[in-house]
Amino acid sequence: MTETIVTLVINELVQLIVHESKLLQGVHQQVVDIRDELESIQCFLKDIDKGGDLQDGVKTWVKQVREVAYHIEDVIDEYVLHMAQRLHQQRFIAFLQKIGCLLKTIKPHHDIAIKIQDIKISIREIKERRERYGFSSSDQGSSSRATNVTWHDPRVGSLFIKEDEVVGIESTRDELVSWLSVVGMGGIGKTTLTKKVYDNESVKGHFDCRVWITVSQSYNVSKILMSMTKQIYQAKETASEQIDMIDEITLISQLRKCLQPKRYVVVFDDVWKTEFWEIVKHALPCNDRGNRIIITTRNDLIGVSCKESLYDQVHKLQPLSQDKAWELFCRKAFQTEFQGGCLTELVRLSMDIVRKCEGLPLAIVAIGGLLSTKEKVLLEWQKLHDSLNSELECNPHLTSITNILSLSYHDLPCYLKSCYLYFSIFPEDLINSSRLLRLWVAEGIIKGKKGKLLEDVAGEYIMELIHRNLVQVSSAELDYGTFRRYRIHDLLHEIILSKAEELNFCQVLEAGDTTSYGKSRCLSIHDVRENVFETSEYSRVHSVFLFNISEMPKSFIVKLFKKFKLLKVLDFEDAPIDYLPPEVGNLFHLKNLSLRRTKVKILPNSMGRLQNLQTLNVLETAVRELPIEILRLYKLRHILALYRDFKIKSCFHSVQGVKIHEGVGCLKDLQSLTAIDDHHGGDLLQELGKLSQLRMLGISKMTTERGRALCTSIQKMVHLKHFHVGSINENEIIDLQSISSPPPFLEHIYLWGRLEKLPNWILELQNLVRLFLFFSSLKEDPLSCVQALPNLVTLSLSHAYDGEQLHFEEGGFRKLKRLKLRELKELKMVEIDRGSLPGLEQLEIGPCSQMKELPSGIQHLESLKILNCYEMQGEFVLRMQPNGGEDYWKVKKVTTIRLWYRIEGERYQIYKLGDSHLLERLQGVPTWQL
Repeated sequence: MTETIVTLVINELVQLIVHESKLLQGVHQQVVDIRDELESIQCFLKDIDKGGDLQDGVKTWVKQVREVAYHIEDVIDEYVLHMAQRLHQQRFIAFLQKIGCLLKTIKPHHDIAIKIQDIKISIREIKERRERYGFSSSDQGSSSRATNVTWHDPRVGSLFIKEDEVVGIESTRDELVSWLSVVGMGGIGKTTLTKKVYDNESVKGHFDCRVWITVSQSYNVSKILMSMTKQIYQAKETASEQIDMIDEITLISQLRKCLQPKRYVVVFDDVWKTEFWEIVKHALPCNDRGNRIIITTRNDLIGVSCKESLYDQVHKLQPLSQDKAWELFCRKAFQTEFQGGCLTELVRLSMDIVRKCEGLPLAIVAIGGLLSTKEKVLLEWQKLHDSLNSELECNPHLTSITNILSLSYHDLPCYLKSCYLYFSIFPEDLINSSRLLRLWVAEGIIKGKKGKLLEDVAGEYIMELIHRNLVQVSSAELDYGTFRRYRIHDLLHEIILSKAEELNFCQVLEAGDTTSYGKSRCLSIHDVRENVFETSEYSRVHSVFLFNISEMPKSFIVKLFKKFKLLKVLDFEDAPIDYLPPEVGNLFHLKNLSLRRTKVKILPNSMGRLQNLQTLNVLETAVRELPIEILRLYKLRHILALYRDFKIKSCFHSVQGVKIHEGVGCLKDLQSLTAIDDHHGGDLLQELGKLSQLRMLGISKMTTERGRALCTSIQKMVHLKHFHVGSINENEIIDLQSISSPPPFLEHIYLWGRLEKLPNWILELQNLVRLFLFFSSLKEDPLSCVQALPNLVTLSLSHAYDGEQLHFEEGGFRKLKRLKLRELKELKMVEIDRGSLPGLEQLEIGPCSQMKELPSGIQHLESLKILNCYEMQGEFVLRMQPNGGEDYWKVKKVTTIRLWYRIEGERYQIYKLGDSHLLERLQGVPTWQL
């Protein structure tokens, strides 16, 4: 983490030295010296960052390095801010002519010279302190073992769990013998499950020899090979003594020779690196005798990399279900008391605790075991419930949870640690994927790669965290698009909250907090208080986030803009603010400004001074026009301004964009521009062709005659992935026929308005994943045109087709998972051939007033899990009821069937099949009587 901070500071110093040498007259060499010293310190930090917890002396030293790095960053930012303000106050050209002589006399230049000299002295002292106390990176890999206290592996207990403590893995255990790898997050039971199979009597009798190796993070291949050999030769003491003298290659050869005639099972438990398997696999001969090799790991990619054939299976171990988690908790917490059941007065608290564990056996067993030692009275259990977070840190019965889960954090490379700590900023909710990646870029924690956008590298980082089972993914599908959201396990969230606080990475301010640390670089404010900014150290904060705030006094806004001059991220998403003061223009370093879902209507002209702004997010606000000064912000990468009114029922005008002035073509770094109104005319569409870096484009209020200009510009956007376009009204035709060379990487298309026919070029899009058609009013069945698209996952037709029949032909839509047939008022029949839609998982239908029965052939959809029917007619619904419905047999295997009826706007009453309230409703009983 500290190494990442030092790297950021070094990069800033390099930029300053290269591009702003005039600003450093008199101190240039000192700045170069500071950079050189930091680079030498950086190498040491990189080495010790690979270990876990550090010795206290080293930890203090690292903290001092971190604080000096922060101070350097602040000094640079303050100086650049001052020069930017002077530039704003004077005429630009005159200022440039005089800047050389001005810097020799102005006070800020004198101040920075003094501060840089002080910093140089501080760094020298820090370096001397390291040398004086003999800190060495080689001592830190497992520092806790270097102390007088004997180190114990917290995972040992997993090997000796009693049979009656194993819950929820019985069926999984029976299948394990056919697997190669068992993967899952720490504490989920990989070792326990595998050991139960390994010790099974039938397994012992089936194999000639068995070997169990615990690998861990800091493994030694030679020692592992020796351990394997000793376990095989365990009855031959003389052979075991000679093994210690054998080299690695010879050990591999001997193992192969010994195992060749045997049927063997080998378990490699807790593998952390792919390189391990690449070596040890050579010691395991393929002799066609039915051998089994099982690997447990927290990393999905390691599990996959160990596959040697198509028959090798990787099993992803899932958390316990709520029922199984509750069963395990009761076994541990009550044991033989109360027949192993929970007392009625303790049920609510116990359920809360179990939910907090989120199906993680490690946590359930540890917390349940601790509660078994306490009195079974409400007061005692309430105490633990309310202080669970602090108990995880200090209670010796629970530290095993923290220790085992923390191993995954400590194993992260330094560039991922900062990214992972970023989850501490957010409450335990789902985080929008695009939002998270843009924030990482704004904070400067993404290392650039040649030929790749920073956002693309950020995407690689999040995928690495997902593969390590540190981040969970949830996909949400809305009428206007699909987006991914991320979260982390509650207990991991608690661990990184503590780590972020320790590192001054982030401080969370909640109602009732009395402790103020003051040195954090980020504030996550969950409660607005008048005195929240009283600590002077908060002026060094670089990021401010607001969450779950019901009201916000204007005095809070005034103090915020007065106090924080060095802000890089200001996230007001969902905050109850209705205006943005002109002082926002003073935040020269601001890179990310989010006003999403606020009540702000107008953006001040002073925003034109935000020269470093990368992201402007006014999604779902009342902002209808962007000030012309926005066109001065040449570093903008994302302008997000789409608005949808969910209170309007399926209305064409529920989606709106914003007005942007002509000249947008000068913003060459733009990757996202959505959505902008085109009804003002001019050269806006032609200028879009200059934005060659665009990945996402949204246009609203298009007219037919402007179609050709848009098509010409679209063909120049070779990187475009998301394309949204809407017409000015329901009768206006969207003309996109003249695109001859569509962007080859298009993945998402949203067309909102009438189409004479589906554009032919859509059939060429080999990478198209999602196609949404709204208000298209097509006369011809569009399915034949798109059924062969090889990667189409989602197809949505809403007000899109005026015909009476849709036919899904055999062999079509091979990868489609989600199908929406919404508001097709003339549709009478849907026919699904056997062999069509083989992977369909979700189907939405309705309102389709002419449809009287389920789609013909729906019974062939073996993958269908979810069927949602919206405001369908009574006859349609009654035919699919379980008690006597003619069509029930077609959908009885579908896991989830929901029937939706609108209450108001986008609010619905949801029923299940057989619901008596639904049947009464269909028979005409008023809703208020139900």
